[in-house]
Amino acid sequence: MCVTAVESRPAGVLGTSPVHRPFGARVMAFVALTKPRIIELLLITTVPVMFLAEQGVPSLWLVLATCFGGYLSAGGANALNMYIDRDIDALMDRTSQRPLVTGMVSPRECLAFGITLAVVSTLFFGLLVNWLSAALALGALLFYVVVYTMLLKRRTAQNIVWGGIAGCMPVLIGWSAVKNEVSWAAVILFLVIFFWTPPHYWPLSMKVKEDYARVGVPMLPVVAGNRAVARQIVLYSWVMVAVSLLLTPLGYTGWFYTAVALAAGGWWLWEAHALHARAKAGVTGAKLKEMRLFHWSITYVSLLFVAVAVDPFLR
Repeated sequence: MCVTAVESRPAGVLGTSPVHRPFGARVMAFVALTKPRIIELLLITTVPVMFLAEQGVPSLWLVLATCFGGYLSAGGANALNMYIDRDIDALMDRTSQRPLVTGMVSPRECLAFGITLAVVSTLFFGLLVNWLSAALALGALLFYVVVYTMLLKRRTAQNIVWGGIAGCMPVLIGWSAVKNEVSWAAVILFLVIFFWTPPHYWPLSMKVKEDYARVGVPMLPVVAGNRAVARQIVLYSWVMVAVSLLLTPLGYTGWFYTAVALAAGGWWLWEAHALHARAKAGVTGAKLKEMRLFHWSITYVSLLFVAVAVDPFLR
């Protein structure tokens, strides 16, 4: 039986000298730096937009190149985020097993890895897709690392609102990969993700707000009560659903997308208002059920963008 021994350390202290770092575990640690689960969500919004831009099936090579370039770029941004946030990651329960905290990857290695991915992804996009997509991907990376992680995250409760712009960029990248330009359809879907991000993330923040409070990160649930947070979730949800319905009157989508957007959006609003009602009634703890909306938010965006991809074939 092989046991990976990592030094024990007081809470909040980064691991610096692991007793043993097996090659396989090291490889998985570098993969973990890219946050693959988050990147899956980014790809869900990239590929369907390429189908909409093409009004059919785009080149398989172009799809693969765009997805791979997007993975490298987002992975570089995530690695640099972990490098910058390694001090607070060591103090938060949900991030205590990240590679820099355990010592499986050193800060210097993480920094070099993140910068390398940033450079390689930009060149990859530029040479194999187009330079507009390369510029958008690099802009998303810099926005996430510099604007969100370095400037907003520890300073304002609006961090996830404006920082979420980086997560909206795959929509523009997917469209530009096909058209080498950005259209109003891409902008509308960009805005859908922009207004989706806060009500997607705030329920999770409500669940782990003690973690954020411990490290002084002013996520909205840390600085405001559940009732105020739920009210903001409802407001953003209504705007998100309204924006999602703009594609059809502008002629970019047809009946299928509209039906899915109405059904999925209606269910989202039901869950958002239910969360607000529970918060308004003073419900706390497990009975608040804030994670119901968080999990539904992932299903919602998946359904919506699948509809984006399918709709051109039904018109």
